[in-house]
Amino acid sequence: MNNILELEKAVQELSRHDLKIFRDWFLDFDAKIWDKQFEEDVVAGRLDALADEAIRDLQAGRCADL
Repeated sequence: MNNILELEKAVQELSRHDLKIFRDWFLDFDAKIWDKQFEEDVVAGRLDALADEAIRDLQAGRCADL
């Protein structure tokens, strides 16, 4: 927890320019972690039930065009 508080304090002290750089870096970092987790979930089959349900809904006409 101490690390989190230190990070919060450090971020609060960033200049606008440095905050923008940090924000851009963090968004990219977070997206890569999310992508990796998603890929692992797909490979492990953790999303299969959701995909099957979506296909059944589509076949049953319970979907609308966006």
